[in-house]
Amino acid sequence: MSSVKEKGAKGRLKEDHRFTDEHGLPCIEKLVSSVDEMPDPIGTTVRGHIPAWISGSFLRNGPGKFEFGNKRALMPYTYIIHRCNKDSKQLYFLSYNHWFDGMALMHQFKIEGGQVTYMSRFLRSKSYQANSENDRIVVSEFGTLSMPDPCKNFFQRFLSRFERLQASDNTNVSFTKYKGDFYVSTETNFMHKINPETLETKERVDWSKFIAVNGATAHPHNDPDGSTYNMGNSYTKKGASYNIICVPPEKASPEDTLEGAKVICTIPSLERGKPSYYHSFAMSENYVVFIEQPIKMDLKKIILGRLRGREISKAVYWDPKQDTIFHVINKHTGMLSAIKYYTQPLSTFHQINAFEEDGFLVMDMCAADDGKAITNYNIQNLRQSGEALDEVYNTLCRVFPRRFVLPLNIAADTPLGQNLNTRSNSSATAICIAKHKVLCVHEDLHGDDLKEYGGLEFPQINYAKYNTRPYQYFYGCGFMHLVGDSLLKMDLQDKTLKVWKHTGLYPSEPVFVPSPDAVEEDDGVVMSVVITPTVENSTFLLVLDARTFEELGRAEVPVNIPYGFHGMFNAAT
Repeated sequence: MSSVKEKGAKGRLKEDHRFTDEHGLPCIEKLVSSVDEMPDPIGTTVRGHIPAWISGSFLRNGPGKFEFGNKRALMPYTYIIHRCNKDSKQLYFLSYNHWFDGMALMHQFKIEGGQVTYMSRFLRSKSYQANSENDRIVVSEFGTLSMPDPCKNFFQRFLSRFERLQASDNTNVSFTKYKGDFYVSTETNFMHKINPETLETKERVDWSKFIAVNGATAHPHNDPDGSTYNMGNSYTKKGASYNIICVPPEKASPEDTLEGAKVICTIPSLERGKPSYYHSFAMSENYVVFIEQPIKMDLKKIILGRLRGREISKAVYWDPKQDTIFHVINKHTGMLSAIKYYTQPLSTFHQINAFEEDGFLVMDMCAADDGKAITNYNIQNLRQSGEALDEVYNTLCRVFPRRFVLPLNIAADTPLGQNLNTRSNSSATAICIAKHKVLCVHEDLHGDDLKEYGGLEFPQINYAKYNTRPYQYFYGCGFMHLVGDSLLKMDLQDKTLKVWKHTGLYPSEPVFVPSPDAVEEDDGVVMSVVITPTVENSTFLLVLDARTFEELGRAEVPVNIPYGFHGMFNAAT
């Protein structure tokens, strides 16, 4: 049922990273197709066995509805206008342009006694409700601009172009926790509190009501004391800035959401009107690291986008002329280090881990040498096949795990031009090239064999015990397609990897769940939702032994599930 391979650091190197046959990449359209919600739990068929000690809910979030209207094929907007009248509202139809735009669908795999049930619900966001009531897209998303009501006259449609662009509350990226409560989040200023048992939408929470930020990431970090750290932008007349946020661990009242949240540090953007895009950040025991990368957002173009009929994604671009800067902030004092750590232009969406050791801050991340990929995940690209899909895939720069070593003890007498990384087991370099300026070159955290699997994304670790600490293992997806098509386990000690891969199966982000009374770092299981786009109703929850990476069991779900983004395991209490 599973295929496990173990390879050394000096595996086979292939320069052509497509590895597609003469017919091209297979179609994955069903991974980005709309499905119906399943609000009542349904049973699954278990093959193999699910360990009896696993008790809780595996929660997932991602896009699940990609169009509104009565038809599943894109109808030109001009056609809608010509045909529109009071009795033909069924002709309203628009489809989302970008994968990131689909309406949030929450999933729950409830595991108890070796058995699994499945349920799903659409998030009842204001965006979802407004689109549903109008039977068309009326709220703009990242890659889709809402169009004026086609039943309005020309002058009314023209005036609607001047309406202020409202931030969507379609929080379809991840599940997170603040003060013990569960939320689904994205990168706007909105989150939604969720009942993890029923997946019901309980409350919409606006970050800007508590602190002066215009959004926050979907990837916060937790401290052992329960404090939660995050990042968010703010925009003023002086320009854009980045803010480090701390949310306290305790509730002041049962109704408390983000009360007590505070900005502990503000970092001005390198370019006032063109801040960097970021999806996550790094955190060690004492520091937060913000990575200012050359994926830029042109704020002027975003503001004028509605007037010009252009979606937000058109204002996001890659600037290879700018270096990447690591900003280091002391979590306890809120002080921004005067030392700026520079490296070559790179893009990073997900951090693996960061820790302090012997006067160095070691920071591991998944990174690529360009940042154009974000604009390639249009729905029309993902629904292609063969050579057309190959063409899209070959425009993507591969993502690989990298390590940067930042020396923390930089002083006035620190010598220039010398490698300050004295760690004997690391080939990364850090050279002080001027006062307050250190040039960093990464170390690869993999062997050549990882290239055979298209690189690695969606990294996960044994977070509860090894976040902000030295660690040995991490897990991720291999990308020999536009989405994950293998599961990988990387051993940092000797840079070897284990692989679970099946032709035609597409696993999503792996999540590590420790076994009771675990002693070893990889004592537990890895869970992933796996989809077979060529077969109807063929999704299953996969459970792997985290140590051997052998398949233990799978729970087959008798409905279609689209490919999601991020999730978490909520252990039963």
